[in-house]
Amino acid sequence: MITITDKAKSKIDHLMQDANMDNEYFLRVSVKGGGCSGLSYNLDFDNETKTGDQFFEDKGIKIALDMKSFLYLAGTELDFSDGLNGKGFNFHNPNASRSCGCGESFSV
Repeated sequence: MITITDKAKSKIDHLMQDANMDNEYFLRVSVKGGGCSGLSYNLDFDNETKTGDQFFEDKGIKIALDMKSFLYLAGTELDFSDGLNGKGFNFHNPNASRSCGCGESFSV
């Protein structure tokens, strides 16, 4: 399961409203090869279910993960930072053994 902080929920809600997305859309979180540590996080909005999707909901946000991504992201918390040290979504992944300095990639 992936959890979402209050700040991340607020930003997701804001992005969905700005794009006029209805409740058919959900947050798709995935992992792909790449980045300086080997695996990169990917966030997007989607309204099409794919075979093997795992669905979770936290704070009213519906989240989809493919099975491969679920194995890497189980227990991860999604946060949002808007401070001086960087702005954007952050993943707090307990499965990552190493992360790059920017926080956009990891390895297990």
